[in-house]
Amino acid sequence: MAEKITATEYRALGELRYLIRRFVQEGDVTAKQAGLEPQQYLLLLALRGLPEGQAATISTLAERLSLRHHSTVELIDRLESHGFVKRMRGKEDRRQVLVGLQPRGAKLLEKVVEQRIIELRSNGRALVAAISSLLEPRQRVHSSNAQQRRGRSAARTR
Repeated sequence: MAEKITATEYRALGELRYLIRRFVQEGDVTAKQAGLEPQQYLLLLALRGLPEGQAATISTLAERLSLRHHSTVELIDRLESHGFVKRMRGKEDRRQVLVGLQPRGAKLLEKVVEQRIIELRSNGRALVAAISSLLEPRQRVHSSNAQQRRGRSAARTR
């Protein structure tokens, strides 16, 4: 039988959702202060933060941003027009289009990421605490009640 969700778990999940949303909103503000739209910042971050060995294809970036292919193409168009990224043909498969970070985009991204890391280092413990509280195994109410009953009956037999 599934255990009932506790009030503490609801509060922890609510707090986690609040903290994540606040972190995202602060990131949007930081990106705008640097001259980037939030989606542009996220694409640059996804591009620079791809796992080692993963090709920076439009499909990969679209997946990592949870965007449709054509929306990612439009976003790349805007970034390319500002000189932040550049499209290239794949070396092995010339049909493949790869996206590369240009020095101008890398410099702007570094400025935003530096600020985001400072913010996360000062406020991130609350996020970790909220996540940790949800990952801890729940205390089983029925098993602790059974232990209490056993303790009381053992005390009566003494």
